[in-house]
Amino acid sequence: MPDNATKSRVRFVDIDAEGAGQRIDNFLLGQLKGVPRSLVYRLLRTGQVRVNKGRSKPHYKLQAGDRVRIPPVTHNDKPVSVSPRQRDLELLSKQILFEDPSMIIINKPSGMAVHGGSGVSYGVIEAFRKLRPQEKFLELVHRLDRDTSGCLILARKRSALVKLHEMLRREANGKIDKTYLALVKDIWAGPKQRVNQPLLRNAMKSGERFVQVSDEGKPACSVFVARKNYPQAGAALVEVRLLTGRTHQARVHSAFIGHPIAGDDKYGDRTFNRAMHEAGLKRLFLHASRLRFNHPLEDRLMDIEAPLPAPLEQVLENLS
Repeated sequence: MPDNATKSRVRFVDIDAEGAGQRIDNFLLGQLKGVPRSLVYRLLRTGQVRVNKGRSKPHYKLQAGDRVRIPPVTHNDKPVSVSPRQRDLELLSKQILFEDPSMIIINKPSGMAVHGGSGVSYGVIEAFRKLRPQEKFLELVHRLDRDTSGCLILARKRSALVKLHEMLRREANGKIDKTYLALVKDIWAGPKQRVNQPLLRNAMKSGERFVQVSDEGKPACSVFVARKNYPQAGAALVEVRLLTGRTHQARVHSAFIGHPIAGDDKYGDRTFNRAMHEAGLKRLFLHASRLRFNHPLEDRLMDIEAPLPAPLEQVLENLS
């Protein structure tokens, strides 16, 4: 064992009603923060994690009354410190769109990851935990790309997280409707276009994710609605409604139909990106503008909108 490493003790955790319904793998990832995901699955695969004295599959959903045995795990005495910058904390504290005992919805700034990892020391969730040290529970409900701004949900209760995850998996009534605004290449012809193309996620040699349209991928559906054309700039502002929630879905579907998103350095058009940069665009022009869903724990409809950031509004003015 390395000099700077130590081994934790066996722990037993009793699951209450608030913790019921979550998968055992997700539960362990929350309990063993900082431990690699691969190690968590190895502990499950080798039977070191026990539920009610028996082995458990990663997809097992915990029930109230379950007792989970968490085995000793070797870890560093000095984990990587997470120190969000004060200006990021101040910025996030001003981005809250909605808050109640179940959840917080923020207008995530562009350029900030939702969580640490892959070369990023901290993200929105770590910063919010720093802002709210008194919170007993605070977890991401879903994700946004680092360069995408807009509506992001954080759960303050396990029961709310479980319910919202169920809603995210649905593709019919009771789901979470996600709408984005995007500036895309070329004039948009016609009012609406539906894109039904499966998406396959691959990992590049650098570890970076890359998604492509492929028959081997998972079903993905997006609906594009024209908002405004900018003929002189050869661009259009469109509304994108995601009927599924695949990684990079809006970006890949936009590029697939010949309308790549402005500022997209992975799936976009370099010439178009340069022209938009000259118009003042310094980031990906993709903004999660609206969320509509039933409150996870109350009988009421949530309809949350995040205003378009001022720099993006300025780009549209410049194009006009």
